Amino acid sequence: MNIESIIYNIAVWSLPVLFAITVHEVAHGWVANKLGDSTAKMLGRLTLNPFKHIDPIGTVVVPLAMVLLQTGFVFGWAKPVPVNMNKLNSPRKDMAIVAIAGPLSNLVMAIFWVFVFKLGNSVITDPNIAKGIMAMGQAGILINLILFVFNLLPIPPLDGSRVLSGFLPKSLSDVMDKIEPYGLFIVIGLLYFGVLNSILTPTLNFFMNTIGSIFF
Repeated sequence: MNIESIIYNIAVWSLPVLFAITVHEVAHGWVANKLGDSTAKMLGRLTLNPFKHIDPIGTVVVPLAMVLLQTGFVFGWAKPVPVNMNKLNSPRKDMAIVAIAGPLSNLVMAIFWVFVFKLGNSVITDPNIAKGIMAMGQAGILINLILFVFNLLPIPPLDGSRVLSGFLPKSLSDVMDKIEPYGLFIVIGLLYFGVLNSILTPTLNFFMNTIGSIFF
């Protein structure tokens, strides 16, 4: 990959990645605030300023490495917004609502990037600018759908596990809490053995095709 290609890919992916993970975390904090926990608000995390949410590894190193390695897609994460479950009005139920707010925000963002793509495809007349806008739109759709699907997996500490926990009996919910410290290793294992890919790929394709059939 030459330097021009590297710069182009970084330019295309930077904004979509930054705002995908920023909006995801803000959504958690905003909903938590509405449901009684103002922790994120007091810490200044209810802002779309990406610098308030950047995790050096998840926001910079991992996405940049994936761009440079030409993986075809980019993944990343931000510093988690703190949520004090005990301050929520109805802790278990509200925690499930707070958890699902992040992935749903990514689904909304994916649709936003559809219109960015359409802007480049049909409104902007300069071919070079149009090409860049369309590429950025495609990147935004992809990164947000990846975050949407991945985070809904019911594996602690992903959002899907917290959503599921809100509907499980307390005894099973406690079991999931005990699994959480090992969640990263579970995800890595599923990835290594190809299980994660077999789950994510068809689900991601389903949502890509659905958005394509609705908006294109």
